[in-house]
Parts: sequence; C-alpha cells; structure tokens
Amino acid sequence: MIDYRRLYHTGFVVPDLERAMDELGRTLGLTWAAVREMPALPLWTAARGRHEVALRFVYSCEEPQHVELLQGDADSIWDPTAHPGINHVGLWVDDVAAETERCVAAGWTVVAAAAAPEDGYGGFSYVEPPTGVRVELVDDAIRPSFEAWWAAGLGQED
Repeated sequence: MIDYRRLYHTGFVVPDLERAMDELGRTLGLTWAAVREMPALPLWTAARGRHEVALRFVYSCEEPQHVELLQGDADSIWDPTAHPGINHVGLWVDDVAAETERCVAAGWTVVAAAAAPEDGYGGFSYVEPPTGVRVELVDDAIRPSFEAWWAAGLGQED
C-alpha cells in the first residue's frame, strides 16, 4: 500500500509560469526554487509510446508541502490550454515500478511515466484510479537533489 503520509507536493498546470509564481508567491507567501527548463524531457504514454516534451517547472521552497507549477507542451499531460489548475499530488515511493504495478492491479491507469512499463517506469509515473484523481509516484532516491534545489531557492520571493 502506498503511504499517503509521504505526500510532498501538489502540482498545478499553468499557462504562464512567472505570472503564477508572482500571484501565488505574493498571496500565499511562497518563495521559489530556480525554474527548471527541460526542452526534451523523455516521457512515455500509452498513446504515444516514448517521446519527448518540453516542460518548465518550479517548486515552492516551504516545507512540508510544496506547490509545484508546471507549464508544458500542448497535447502533453501538462498542457496548460487543455487542463489548467490542479493536475496531481506527488508522493515519494521506494519503488516506482512496484507501486505503479500495484496501482494497475487495483484498476488504475498509467497516464505517463519517465520510461515504458517494460523498462520499469523510470523515476516517476502518473497513475489515476477510475475516479480520475491523478497521483505522481516519485522515486525517493532523488529526494536529496530536490531538497538541495529547494534549499538553494529559499528567500527568493517572486
């Protein structure tokens, strides 16, 4: 069973990353890590197989729950014109492949992943039950790099 207490972020898809950072930063008192840009992020979906998408994203620095803002390509799972607003919640897991397969066995669908199922899904997967509540399962092994990223951004209000 996935431990929901390992929830660490809520992801929002936005059409303008800097504007959202400004609005949420001022209103919610958030500071931001440095924006990350991935012009060719490898992604797997059932419909397209392995492909690449452009993605810009940032996290708030405050603990314990982070706000993640994402601005992605059209026709991607982070398409800001098709699905703006809350996109998913993110949880740390020890084994992305095992937890993803557990969700699939329970009737959930794999929406996207860093790698194909036969390659173990990679460092993250997005899964959702029939009710449509999307959950991102993220490999806990990358947590130290994320914590360093968030710590470096503290005090930078946007």
